[in-house]
Amino acid sequence: MEMRRHGRSWKTTERWLLQGYWLLSGYGLRASRALGWLALAMMTTILLMMGFGLPQSSPKQEATGTVPPGGGKVIFEIDRGEPKNPARDRFTTKRFDKALTVTLNSVVFRSSGQDLTTAGGYIEMASRFSEPVLLGLAALAIRGRVKR
Repeated sequence: MEMRRHGRSWKTTERWLLQGYWLLSGYGLRASRALGWLALAMMTTILLMMGFGLPQSSPKQEATGTVPPGGGKVIFEIDRGEPKNPARDRFTTKRFDKALTVTLNSVVFRSSGQDLTTAGGYIEMASRFSEPVLLGLAALAIRGRVKR
C-alpha cells in the first residue's frame, strides 16, 4: 500500500483516496486511529451543534380557528415557527445534552427527531455520513486483528 501511495503512475484521485485511507485508519490496520478520528469528529459535531445547530427553544405549535356561532365543524390551522439560534448562552449543559443525543444518533444512521436550525440540519447530515464511515473503518481493523 505504501508503494502504491507513493507511486507516480497513479491518478490523482486514487492517490488522494489511498492517502485518506492511510490517514484515517492506517490501511485498515489501526483501529485506534479510526476511533481517535471518530472521537474528534463527534466532539466537533457536538460543538457545532451547541453553537449553531440547536434552536433557542423548540418552536411551539399554534392552533388558530373559528367556531361557528350555531355549532358545527371546527377547522384548526396548526403552524410552527422557524427555529432560531440563541443570542447568548449557547454552551449550556442542557444544550450539551441535546447535542450529544443528536451526535450519538448520527453515528448509527438514526435521525435524532430534534428540532434543528438550517445549519443544524446540514451538520447532522454531514455527521450521519462521516461518523459511521469511521466506525466501519475501526470495525474492519478490529476484525482484521481478531481474524489473525
